[in-house]
Amino acid sequence: MELVKLTHENMEKEHICCAISNNKDIQVMSKKNWLKDRLDEGLVFLKGNVRGKCFIEYIPAEYAWAPIDAKGYMYIDCLWVSGQFKGHGYSNLLLDACTRDSKAKGKKGLVILSSKKKMGFLSDPKYMGYKGFRTADTVEPYFELMYLPFEEDAPFPRFRDSVGRQKDMPEGFVLYYTNQCPFTAKYVPILEEMAKARNAVFQSVHIQTREDAQRCPSPFTTFSLFYDGQFVTHEILSEKKFDKILADKGV
Repeated sequence: MELVKLTHENMEKEHICCAISNNKDIQVMSKKNWLKDRLDEGLVFLKGNVRGKCFIEYIPAEYAWAPIDAKGYMYIDCLWVSGQFKGHGYSNLLLDACTRDSKAKGKKGLVILSSKKKMGFLSDPKYMGYKGFRTADTVEPYFELMYLPFEEDAPFPRFRDSVGRQKDMPEGFVLYYTNQCPFTAKYVPILEEMAKARNAVFQSVHIQTREDAQRCPSPFTTFSLFYDGQFVTHEILSEKKFDKILADKGV
């Protein structure tokens, strides 16, 4: 499979694998605008030349929109190969390309956000372990920071102290999100309207700078929902799933 790297020059004509539509679609626009601003910071979006989810996105950890300390590492935002492309070695192809590129750029290793067991929007811990990744840090309820050092004496990456600190969070629902994932552009407004219709206390915190993302109380800044200061989910919610959460909270 040929791999295509997104650039400022080809951004408009190339589709982004996680949102295949025209460039005027709100999901595509939000994601591409976010990507454009990150390219000059060293972000790489590498995708297969297929029409589907088969890509890897990574960035120097100092510029990652995640509350981690991993100086000198490369942070993998997302490695996604959908079911229709499974069994062809494409995950290995993408990860190996990232590894070669990161070594050529003098990085100390790779870092990725995972979980205790396989969960949506997080890397598969079984696969990452198979590829040599180790767990460097953990935070409740299930997040794990995994890393692949290129040298044995490479320092441990870790979550920042802001992670897990929710004591000052207001009551009700608080949603932290960024434009890093195109799906938030569609679903956040829907959730806001649903909460309003149910008279639920709901506050959206749209993270728009790297600095704010690196101070976030959740390691998954793309989408993290809290209720009364307690973490609820990192899963980008559909109407049906949010309706169940509302019902569970008695709203």
